[in-house]
Amino acid sequence: MKKIFLIIIICLGFETVQSLETKIVYIIQNEIITTVDIKNEFKYLLALNNSLKELDEERILIISNESLIREKIKKIELSKNFKKIELNEGYMDILLKNIYSRLNLNSINEMEQYLKDYDLTLNMVKKKITIDALWNELIIQRYNSKITINEDKIKKEILKNNQIQSKEYLLSEIIFEVTNKEEIERKYNEVIKSINEIGFENSAATYSFSESAKIGGDIGWVNVNSLNDIIKRNINNLEIGDITKPIILSNGILILKLKNIKELETTIDIKNELKKAINYERNRQLNQYSKIYYNKIKKNLDFNG
Repeated sequence: MKKIFLIIIICLGFETVQSLETKIVYIIQNEIITTVDIKNEFKYLLALNNSLKELDEERILIISNESLIREKIKKIELSKNFKKIELNEGYMDILLKNIYSRLNLNSINEMEQYLKDYDLTLNMVKKKITIDALWNELIIQRYNSKITINEDKIKKEILKNNQIQSKEYLLSEIIFEVTNKEEIERKYNEVIKSINEIGFENSAATYSFSESAKIGGDIGWVNVNSLNDIIKRNINNLEIGDITKPIILSNGILILKLKNIKELETTIDIKNELKKAINYERNRQLNQYSKIYYNKIKKNLDFNG
């Protein structure tokens, strides 16, 4: 019945949802998801990723629903591993600055005003940021020892480019799951069709399980030295605006979009570039373990909806 009610909500459209009384749509362990929660997630995702406005409301509501389910499942697991679900003020300020800078805002005050346009408060956003940040911390605690990085190999690649022109790529990503090799081409073609119809950013919000999905798959500027050989080979011959063929990861398929390129004329800071390259590779592997762990805990939860 709850699923049927959700479908009714989606079909009615967002304006009608705003006027509906609060109803429980899902119960996951001791966490509930209501119509109001879905409405707020809808507004939150729109605020983070304006390109979602290009989609019809039904699709955004489906994305919001799935996003909220992931958040609640993460929150349940975090409550088992942390005494309090909170961040220190300094770290929170850094995370907020990352968000408002990406939105081309200049201060926390500007961000608060921006959020008001979406009927959101800063405290609502802080709660969501906290869950994402602590989830990442939990994944690091559990899987950091499994991360394998060949620092010598990375350093050799960086040294090749020392004193010569180097590049940075502005990239976006979609990472999706497949259950077998035969499914790769079918799912890839499905995602490509979506990209052609609604754009890469909106397809990332629809299909990607990466944390970047909330912001249209954007991963920002990445130095060529930070990329592993497989990814380099896939993007080396791309033109701006092109996307890669499917890149096989341990737990999914990666598609990258090349949004821009800039040439670096200055001498490379070996130490700094090594640090950035290691962080990029480490985060890429942790993202894979994050999905593995999420799927594992999801299977063991009582889910009514």
